[in-house]
Amino acid sequence: MRGWSRLAIVALVLAFPVSGNAQEGEWTQWGGPNGDFSAASTSLAEQWPEGGPPELWSRPLGAGHTAILVAEGRLYTMYRESHGEGGGSPWSPREAVVALDASTGETLWEFAYDSLNQDFDQGAGPHATPLLVDGRLFTVGSNKEFHVLDPTTGELIWERNLIDDLGAPPLLIRSMIKPGSGMSPTAYRDMILLQVGGPGQAVMALRQRDGEVVWRSGNFLVSHAPVGLIEVAGRTQAVVFGGQGVFGMDPDDGTVLWAHPHDAGNDFNFQIPIYDPETGVLFFSSGYVGGSQAIRLIPDGEVTRTELAWSDRRLRFTFLNVLKIGDFIYGTSGQSATAILTATHMASGETAWQERGYSRATMLHADGKAILMEEDGDLSLVRLSPSGLERLATTPLFDTRTWTVPTLSGTILYARDRERIVALDLSVQYTCW
Repeated sequence: MRGWSRLAIVALVLAFPVSGNAQEGEWTQWGGPNGDFSAASTSLAEQWPEGGPPELWSRPLGAGHTAILVAEGRLYTMYRESHGEGGGSPWSPREAVVALDASTGETLWEFAYDSLNQDFDQGAGPHATPLLVDGRLFTVGSNKEFHVLDPTTGELIWERNLIDDLGAPPLLIRSMIKPGSGMSPTAYRDMILLQVGGPGQAVMALRQRDGEVVWRSGNFLVSHAPVGLIEVAGRTQAVVFGGQGVFGMDPDDGTVLWAHPHDAGNDFNFQIPIYDPETGVLFFSSGYVGGSQAIRLIPDGEVTRTELAWSDRRLRFTFLNVLKIGDFIYGTSGQSATAILTATHMASGETAWQERGYSRATMLHADGKAILMEEDGDLSLVRLSPSGLERLATTPLFDTRTWTVPTLSGTILYARDRERIVALDLSVQYTCW
């Protein structure tokens, strides 16, 4: 395990002001500034030293797959204490929201609460990523514990238990693996949108300031996917990837605008569907059974019609994110340790190329390059284009399975596995030695 470096920490403090303004460096929701896993970072190195990018700091962190937020010099994430090797069992029946100093990794505050252990054989929760908006930190636990905290102090502002207070089902109904809840909250106006579950309340909108229900709607099976927001013919729509289909809803009142079937066989859907307003194509993918589909959203007065553009049951982006760069979708397709990095034309479904040599990976895009956090612990830097893959650098980073998408703030990459969290400097200044 790499050690702490005072010199590196000083370098980080000095580097932060030149990594862009606060807005460019902040990562306050699932998917980053624009929800598409891209950052406005520049001056990223094209190659890494033999030992990998310089490590600025590293520290232990409990189990979980929650991604890392960055704002105003702080990091926010969640974890569950593990007493086994590699973040494994036994686990404490408690979860914690934690704020860290972004320049040192030191704990600023923690908020812990009781949370039952679920089927964590494939990795312990918490799984959902917090949301930071208007001076409030919104978090969802493994057992649908909804807490809203002051991001500066960690003090509780309000809380709702979606199961006890709102009648949500405790776990996904059809999934053989029940690892706990994974849906990340989405902000819309003065509301929070999320899949909840139960008759007439597949999706709910809660008021941000006090948690009161603004609306509830939908009679469909839910999944782990966050609610997405898109613009169709000048009208905002909420896109919900449920257990057996994809739905468009009016985010103001919950009216279901359209629906399209997509059954993964187990409600194990995770992604926010990707929309291209120029072509009207909406892309979504799941593993195990469903594969990938793309549909066209066709405005027709007050109605939105759907039309199947293409489908490919072999293209399976399971629980890991994908990137849309230009007209193409890039991601690692597969359901085992071996995966295929694939470039797919979004509008037609045509495969531009496929490359082996990577395990399943979460992905970020910045400065014309993609950062792959592979599940086997390797961190890779590549360049993606319709013409092919250019491999730039790879370094071993973690020893345990790694399913959490990293966060890029300026030129600083924050990543975690099931045991620890690290900060790496990816800038030209500190990596081209």
